[in-house]
Amino acid sequence: MQPTAFAVVTGGGTSGHVLPALAIADALVAKGHRPDEIVYIGAQRGIETRLLPPTPYPHHFLDVVGLQRRLALSNVAFPFKLVRAIAGARRLLRELRPAVVVSVGGYASFPATFAARLMRIPVVVVSYDRLPGLASRVSARFATTSAVAFEGSKLPRAQYTGAPVRRDLIVLDRSAARASSRAALGLPVDRFVVAVFGGSLGSKVLNDAVLQMVDILGDRTDIAVRHIVGDRFLAGAAAERTGERGIMYTVVGYEEQMVQVIAAADLMITRAGASTIAELSTAGVPAIIIPWAGSADDHQTDNARILGDVGAATVIAEHDVSGARLAQAVADFIDDPASLTAMAAASYAAGAAHRSGRLAELIDDVGSRR
Repeated sequence: MQPTAFAVVTGGGTSGHVLPALAIADALVAKGHRPDEIVYIGAQRGIETRLLPPTPYPHHFLDVVGLQRRLALSNVAFPFKLVRAIAGARRLLRELRPAVVVSVGGYASFPATFAARLMRIPVVVVSYDRLPGLASRVSARFATTSAVAFEGSKLPRAQYTGAPVRRDLIVLDRSAARASSRAALGLPVDRFVVAVFGGSLGSKVLNDAVLQMVDILGDRTDIAVRHIVGDRFLAGAAAERTGERGIMYTVVGYEEQMVQVIAAADLMITRAGASTIAELSTAGVPAIIIPWAGSADDHQTDNARILGDVGAATVIAEHDVSGARLAQAVADFIDDPASLTAMAAASYAAGAAHRSGRLAELIDDVGSRR
């Protein structure tokens, strides 16, 4: 029988997995596949339940949870939920008969990926961390190929493709879109704009340091800060500042207009999730990067070095971050625009593979073999 879907893309939990999955779907559509041929399978508790419904892609959410790396009551239910989720994924794959299953990692990817193995459906594992996560390492053992964002990966059958990045960023001209993006976000054209992003869940460490930074720079009338604090921190966020007598400061829980933010910003202060690093370099955004110290195997530090080592970002260890240090760094960049321009150019050069289209070509090739 002919497949009713060309590809199932699976993964999720956070936007760091869901947005790359959507970028893959968009890239496959750009290559000629219909949106209804690209099906997403994720988790019932992930942010995909918010991000997928507005898209044209069919989607299914399974009752699956992640295995905690500490003692936790949820770990007791983990094996039972996983078995049920794999069974549910097998039922979906029998119905969809996809030519290929694409895993973007995370705990939500495993049921459909393992079901694909049982059903002999080709699997492409997409790994965009320099140090692949557990789900990617396990799935790569039986995958047809591993599409990796960085050269030198130790995953089996690895092919260097660059990371999945949404098409809006691939084609973004930051200079041309700057004024219109600032207007859409309510940001002034004549100020130095700092955008802060601590991941889709937000970061208390980053939030606290940025609030201190805003206080230190409070009298400056040439700076605007757009702070994406995370929905869980929105209720306790500090008061906004209009900028009438000093710094302009606006707060957002979850950012729905990230492409406009990237176009509008002179500088970004971010964590070092793999998708964030890929998006920064795809668009050529200068950044101050503070890796999350609690990331598994400290992979965010490795991610940050991808840009830090080529002069595309300033990397500050979490234990060294403070409001005073951020304030000084922002002031230094304002006083030395040439360094910011050089950083943006280095960042854009580092993103060449992400803009190449190799990933969609590889998935298309694997799917066409079946």
